[in-house]
Amino acid sequence: MNIFNIAIMHIKRDFRDVRTLVFMLAFPIVLMLVLGTALSNAFNSDSHSIKDIQVLYKDEASNTFSQAFEAFAKEVDKSGIHFKKISEEIDGKEEVKKNKYAAYVELNTDSAKFYGSERSSVEGSIVEGILTTFVDKYNVAAEVAKVDPSKISTVISNGNHNDYIQETSLQAAKKPGSMDYYAVVMTTMIALYAAMGASSLIRGERIRKTGDRLIAAPISKAEIFIGKVLGSLVANALCILLVMLFSKFIFQANWGNHLGIIFIILLTQVFLAISFGLGIGYITKTAESSRAIILVVVQLASIFGGAYFVVEENFVTNLSPLTWANTAVMKIIYANDIGAALPVISLNLSISALFLLIAIIALRRREGL
Repeated sequence: MNIFNIAIMHIKRDFRDVRTLVFMLAFPIVLMLVLGTALSNAFNSDSHSIKDIQVLYKDEASNTFSQAFEAFAKEVDKSGIHFKKISEEIDGKEEVKKNKYAAYVELNTDSAKFYGSERSSVEGSIVEGILTTFVDKYNVAAEVAKVDPSKISTVISNGNHNDYIQETSLQAAKKPGSMDYYAVVMTTMIALYAAMGASSLIRGERIRKTGDRLIAAPISKAEIFIGKVLGSLVANALCILLVMLFSKFIFQANWGNHLGIIFIILLTQVFLAISFGLGIGYITKTAESSRAIILVVVQLASIFGGAYFVVEENFVTNLSPLTWANTAVMKIIYANDIGAALPVISLNLSISALFLLIAIIALRRREGL
């Protein structure tokens, strides 16, 4: 009973703190609105069309192969792939590196060397594909000519067509819009900010001179500790829930069909933040130093976790708790991959246990709170 009384007291105190309450609710909502509106175009450019692919080529081929290639180039020009012959003084590879052309082709005796641009990988793949087909067909025709020249026309016409690029419209996989994305990442980010308040969960009682009274009361340290953690967890979880519901019903953000599982992930994220804040609060000597450390860690986790802009996943970004949570939530929303929740929940709880252990050991060594 003492645990719940302490938890309720802490929840009431948190909700009376207007400044903290406004920060936990208004800050993520305002950022959702600003970033979700300002960066909407970055999330809506899903339609891509391959048109007017420019390709350089150098002709050092035999007369027969050169004539065949020129006929091929005229044919594919109708499909939007334009081959341009270069002079000796121009370096085709450098032109491709400068991203002026999608690819560069060197024609040898009866073969072709292809050089593609990393920046135009899609266009380069298309050119490489049709070029390979042309060279293969030419070589087959050349071999057939040695045996039976009358069969060349059959080889060339076999499978011949004018449409080298066929466009097929496919329904793209579900992807988040700007508001959908920022609704998720802002919610996971504000969950981490629970660490700021958690750093003063116990230290705050000492600062307010109420720690001695709590110790003098018929309450154990364990009850005080658990009550404080439980109260902070519930208070922050309510803020997270309000942010989720606001973004869902006011901003029409997509939270998918598994809100319960997503909320559990966010709950473990809050628990991780509280445990981290408690652990740092006991490790550091002053409130200012603990808050400074937590603020730096939270901001770095937010930046590398994609809270302010989309980042590509790599080793550094995968160290951010936001990356774990955001990836799992996105998989649940857009791929119905409920199994994605288990790894992040397990990881959050494991790290939480580590920081809680640090806090518990430090608490037991102290005479008071």
